[in-house]
Amino acid sequence: MKGSEAIIKSLKDQGVDIVFGYPGGVLLPLYDVLYDSDLKHILVRHEQCAAHAADGYARASGKVGVCIGTSGPGATNLVTGIATAHMDSSPILAIAGQVGTALIGRDAFQEVDTLGLTMPITKHNFQAMQADEIPGMIKSAFYIASTGRQGPVAIDLPKDVQEQEFEYKADFQIDLPGYKPTRKGHPGQIKKASNLILKSKKPVILAGGGVILSESSDELLELSKLIKAPVTTTLMGKGSFPEDDPLSLGMLGMHGRKVANLVVDECDCLIVIGCRFSDRTTGKVDEFAPNAKIIHIDVDPAEIGKNVDIDIPIVGDAKIVLTSLIKTIGKLKEGNPGSTKEWADYISDFKINCIPRLSFDDVPLKPQQVIKEIRDSIDYDAIVTTDVGQNQMWMAHYFTSKIPRTFLSSGGLGTMGFGFPAAMGAKVALPENDVVAVCGDGGFLMVCQDLATIREYDIPVVVCVLNNRYLGMVAQWQKLFYDERMSHTHLGEVPDFVKLAEAFGVQGERVEKPGEMKETLQSALKSGEPTLIDVIIDPDEILPMVPPGCGITEIVGEYKVEREVPGEIPYRAPHKEKEGE
Repeated sequence: MKGSEAIIKSLKDQGVDIVFGYPGGVLLPLYDVLYDSDLKHILVRHEQCAAHAADGYARASGKVGVCIGTSGPGATNLVTGIATAHMDSSPILAIAGQVGTALIGRDAFQEVDTLGLTMPITKHNFQAMQADEIPGMIKSAFYIASTGRQGPVAIDLPKDVQEQEFEYKADFQIDLPGYKPTRKGHPGQIKKASNLILKSKKPVILAGGGVILSESSDELLELSKLIKAPVTTTLMGKGSFPEDDPLSLGMLGMHGRKVANLVVDECDCLIVIGCRFSDRTTGKVDEFAPNAKIIHIDVDPAEIGKNVDIDIPIVGDAKIVLTSLIKTIGKLKEGNPGSTKEWADYISDFKINCIPRLSFDDVPLKPQQVIKEIRDSIDYDAIVTTDVGQNQMWMAHYFTSKIPRTFLSSGGLGTMGFGFPAAMGAKVALPENDVVAVCGDGGFLMVCQDLATIREYDIPVVVCVLNNRYLGMVAQWQKLFYDERMSHTHLGEVPDFVKLAEAFGVQGERVEKPGEMKETLQSALKSGEPTLIDVIIDPDEILPMVPPGCGITEIVGEYKVEREVPGEIPYRAPHKEKEGE
């Protein structure tokens, strides 16, 4: 068979039924085979959206998502989506076309060094120089992407290799020397961790995205109940632990919940699972969990000790390690029951004093009110995606998640424009689930052309654009730390988002008052049609945050500031308090 035929067959052998892509000259052999194939291809309107859609597909389903782009600008447009998946450990396969092998390195038309570009932002990448390499490459790519610490794999595909014929062998094995991810935790380390946990009086669990990727949410809940430890999450870990549980603290970090930040600061044992200790989670590292012994469970040994000093490291798959940890603690508890009930009771009382207000009657709408109405409008198995910025942090802060893989957001790279195409991929992956994208107006404008895609393929996602006409998060920093000097963050008054949606044949609605969001969203979901909801929100509203360079207890914006923020520019309140408050 030809190399192009081998690509399609190899994808189908891996269980792929849908790919997101955009053709180009060097991909003509592949797309010619796709013409007669039953492999479904969704034509996006920009390659970045193909990568984000594949990413959303992967995050929602747990399978490897596949995207395709042509050489040169097609490949470079995929790069942002590949980097997003890399930072968040999302398993995707990105196939990029390339000029013919004889032209590589000659600055041919639409040639770019895809191998060099993607090497730092993939788990692994390949370049096919002979057609008979393709089946092994694709099989290896799926194995690498979906095992160990998951992540993206890229394949660079020259045009002549797609046209080359070779003798296809159905049964073959792949051999990846040097790639042997550790799955089982060391028994000695697990016992040490168990003893430390039982001796602690104030344990806290920090759950990262690794809990979701390893499908270990049940084990996380069991461990929390066993040792009576509250659970806080990173942004990527949101949904790994039910946020309506009495032991849930919500999200930790720069934009995290006050209760989570203060409890971690006070704990004496921090059990960290599948988390890379990003700066957005820890704040000032020297002041992070100062009273705690830290246990770190992670499948990637490179993450242990990279950002935070660890007392007990355990390398392995979170599900396997947690199962062993629970079993070991259970045995040790028989002779040493320990006691953290007082700590759990203290947390319950503390949480009552930190519950954020959600209901407002203000116009323009407060985002808290909008998010409350979104939560009241959808089931817990509905999938929500976010863009990056204020919209993302409001959702992370105020939206209650209970089920893994239902809250999808760009964490590490912070990619504006992620929410809408990720929702598109999630809906394709799980068509029976409601899917709602919550976007900022700035991020949505970066990818709005793919309204054409959801209309053309009847993908009924609902896009809620939180419209404050600002690049909200950057504007928030300007208000808080740059003396309200609003430099180039106002987006102006165009476009009219309802008319924009209608121009693409998508339903457009506008929400401006309390109570309208719930009714409008439920109606949109019931219609089964792709819909955009333009939500007019208060441009002056900000979210509490920890200033850069500070410890996670130093929250400004909503709570009382005990001291000025270090640096040249002192903290300044974004707006005066209303008289009488």
